[in-house]
Amino acid sequence: MAVRDITLGQYFPGESCIHRLDPRVKIVCTFVYLISLFVVKSFSAFLLCILFLGTVIALSKIPFKFISKGLKPVIFLIILTMVINLFFVSTGDVLAKLGPITITKDGIYRALFMGLRLVLLIFGSSLMTLTTKPIELTDGMEKLLSPLAKIGLPAHELAMMMTIALRFIPTLLDETDKIMKAQTARGADFENGSIKEKAKALIPLLVPLFVSAFRIAGDLAMAMEARCYHGGSGRTRMHQMKLGKGDAVAIAVTVIYLALVILSRQLPLL
Repeated sequence: MAVRDITLGQYFPGESCIHRLDPRVKIVCTFVYLISLFVVKSFSAFLLCILFLGTVIALSKIPFKFISKGLKPVIFLIILTMVINLFFVSTGDVLAKLGPITITKDGIYRALFMGLRLVLLIFGSSLMTLTTKPIELTDGMEKLLSPLAKIGLPAHELAMMMTIALRFIPTLLDETDKIMKAQTARGADFENGSIKEKAKALIPLLVPLFVSAFRIAGDLAMAMEARCYHGGSGRTRMHQMKLGKGDAVAIAVTVIYLALVILSRQLPLL
């Protein structure tokens, strides 16, 4: 697995109708979709989630192969979650028994259910950053958090911190890739050996990575200070955000989708 396989925080340039949506709409719709994944309670309802997400991916014109790369870094977590649900759910008909471990029909159902939920969570969250520029994401978050400014919370600073955190993911991944290649050229082995040996091999990777992260953060702080950055007070924007017809359609479709998901809870479990 290459560190470049992580797609969260990256931006995929494009001119699709999804790219052109207002960032506030994309943020809200993404959160609605992620919440809906915890509302569904059957595979038949998941088909609706998959159809909705598949339509958005097709409209975004981002290759599915590129989006699916985001699964590689977390495939172990997905498998671990499925295994835990498979072996620790004891209700339902017993299909197999290996000593103290019992595999039941409900265990298999729950394992597949949780695995599919995690996959859709990753796809849905990655799609927002892939179709939204970092500066647009910052402005959108700031607008959505602006009501909090009335009670004294720094909306602009909170939005800036969240966006910088997302934007630093691909930056740090690139830095990690460079350090790994440099250490491999010096004889470091990150793939072979026992768990203890692999942990020791990470030391020459983590130390320069932390140093590089602090250096990048220092350079960013210095650049912001040199440009007289003082938070959101008195700040103006070259492009003002305005909701258009496409945004209204996106909101309407998302509301209809959420309503269908809620109604699907009344259907028999499949």
